[in-house]
Amino acid sequence: MENPHYLNIQNLKITVFQAYLFWENVDKNLQNISLRLASGVREKTDLIVLPEMFSTGFTMKAEALAEEMNGKTMQWLKKIAIQYECAVTGSIIIKENGNCYNRMIWMLASGEYQYYDKHHLFGMGDEDKHYTLGNERLIVELKGWKIRLAICYDLRFPVWLRNKSEGYDILLLVASWPDKRSSHWRTLIHARAIENQSYVVAVNRVGHDGNQVYHSGHSMCIDPFGNTIYYKPEDEDLYTFSINYAELEKIRRQFTFLKDADEFSLK
Repeated sequence: MENPHYLNIQNLKITVFQAYLFWENVDKNLQNISLRLASGVREKTDLIVLPEMFSTGFTMKAEALAEEMNGKTMQWLKKIAIQYECAVTGSIIIKENGNCYNRMIWMLASGEYQYYDKHHLFGMGDEDKHYTLGNERLIVELKGWKIRLAICYDLRFPVWLRNKSEGYDILLLVASWPDKRSSHWRTLIHARAIENQSYVVAVNRVGHDGNQVYHSGHSMCIDPFGNTIYYKPEDEDLYTFSINYAELEKIRRQFTFLKDADEFSLK
């Protein structure tokens, strides 16, 4: 028997920006992204996705570059969401109650927002010495789609991202993932899509950062069966694609793997 719920859910149009980021330069990054969106977004979209720490690059100068929740980048996100009449997301550095967070903002055109604080901090890069981890998962909803937010290093930890009881339809990941481990990135994204029977939309940056670490992009969208909908290595890229809810439901009905998953909970 068909689930009548999905018959009312439209395709979701997603715009991803695999951006070159200017090191620790908020004004220049916001200006560049604004210009690229203005010239590249030629059709109505439902969601714009930017990389991890899109306003600064993946920097450990948390105290120096952190903003308040009513700061410049939050105001810019609200402006972009209103301008394009869509949701906008990406992570920025936020200071709150004396702590700094790598915070993924989910901004709506209404000005309402939610956020996810990165749970797995990248110890090899000393992120855990400069940022405070978050312990709360976040699933947001857009046009009937349930979307789980995640940041970069979270990708390596399948238990944290496990899709229990079809809790989400899309795993949305923003990142600053280096080229030297790009094979891990590509493999893990496919694995998360297949094991969770969800779309995975993963947006990385490109270019060298201030530590001369090279990022080669490889942003992608993978469907619940492991097929590639979008994939772009190396170059800066602004691209819009659609994903189909009926196809998600069809795969879950034909291959009922999620119902056989082990029950567990994280402390």
